[in-house]
Amino acid sequence: MKKITVVGSGYVGLVTGTCFAETGNDVLCVDIDAEKVSMMQNGEVPIYEPNLETYFERNINAGRLKFTTSLEDGVAHGEIIFLALPTPPGEDGSADLSYILNVADQLGGLMKEYKVIVDKSTVPVGTAEKVHHAIAENANVEFSVVSNPEFLREGFAVSDFMKPDRVVIGTTDERAINAMRSLYKPFVRQGNPIYFMDEKSAELTKYAANSFLATKITFMNEVANFCELVGADVDQVRVGIGSDSRIGKRFLFPGIGYGGSCFPKDVQALVKSGTENSFDFEILKAVTKVNQNQKTILFPKIKNYFKGDLKGKKIAIWGLSFKPDTDDIREAPALYMIEELLGEGADIFAFDPEAMANVKRLEVGTSISFSENEYDLLEEADALVICTEWGLFRNPSFDKIKMLMKDAVIFDGRNLFDMDEMNTKGFYYSSIGRKTIE
Repeated sequence: MKKITVVGSGYVGLVTGTCFAETGNDVLCVDIDAEKVSMMQNGEVPIYEPNLETYFERNINAGRLKFTTSLEDGVAHGEIIFLALPTPPGEDGSADLSYILNVADQLGGLMKEYKVIVDKSTVPVGTAEKVHHAIAENANVEFSVVSNPEFLREGFAVSDFMKPDRVVIGTTDERAINAMRSLYKPFVRQGNPIYFMDEKSAELTKYAANSFLATKITFMNEVANFCELVGADVDQVRVGIGSDSRIGKRFLFPGIGYGGSCFPKDVQALVKSGTENSFDFEILKAVTKVNQNQKTILFPKIKNYFKGDLKGKKIAIWGLSFKPDTDDIREAPALYMIEELLGEGADIFAFDPEAMANVKRLEVGTSISFSENEYDLLEEADALVICTEWGLFRNPSFDKIKMLMKDAVIFDGRNLFDMDEMNTKGFYYSSIGRKTIE
């Protein structure tokens, strides 16, 4: 059992703290948001993430998971202190390190004994050095700074943490290596590796992984768009190339682009980091541009279907989160699509199993009508637009959809349905990279 402190209780911080508590550690989570801390102290989970609530409640009840607003208490508690703080993109695309460095400035003066400080946030190459320098300015004790990037998928974050493909730890300090190896030992019992490397390599590993996946998604989306022009079927192309072991089957499903808290900002941050080091990431610049266009790739199709006039058209939206099994709407393609449709005078009615509350807090949320289920908003709708591949959308009652809608028109941004079935059922069905059924 180790005493762990996690500073920051967003998606990464809360999952990290809860999962460490699940393996018997004594965890204290620190957050400056007093309202959120009070909520968590009362057993309320502030985010939606499958299986998190079960672990969260179990470890609070066992006394292994606690919360505070006091950084001083957090530093006194933890022998290993994780920094899981936000690194939002600045106007120039660079990662904003102000939250991390502000905490690092305070840590040195609060530490009374040796601590291992762990950068869990996604940070640019060289951040560990900056954190070390900031702490050293006020520290009178020895300490180590480690880079330990997370590789958590929203919607699968708990399982990814508990059974990681790999653990990457950036440090050459033997004392820190021993502490981190001991901490992660329960998570790699099946033999998955812990990779120890220098801090800069660990920092870059995270950015490189996300940027590669973003590139793979974007490449497939471009192939899908070309399929439509030449009459090919992207589903068949996807299967054909995915069977090549060098390429693999994952991240080849075309759609209306990626969003979320990681891929967009990490690609931008790596491009910016390259610029700062006189290096031009030309591929990643193209990825960002193509992905931004992909988010609204269905809009011209919708506008063309209605002969350029969307004013007063009732458009139903299924899915608001950037991906299923999360309530995260950051950079969600649905929001970009909705903005375009509202700009043309369409009336938007939306449903999402988890993300509606977050959209309601946005300015655009005041212009949208929301439904409590996926069918009510379809009544007299002129078209249905699918933006997120939630499981409950995959096998709907097509008879009910046809009965409720003014016309049986679906624009599917996630290719959920079988083409032959949609043809048999008499829908106008437009998707990504496949022939439109009319």
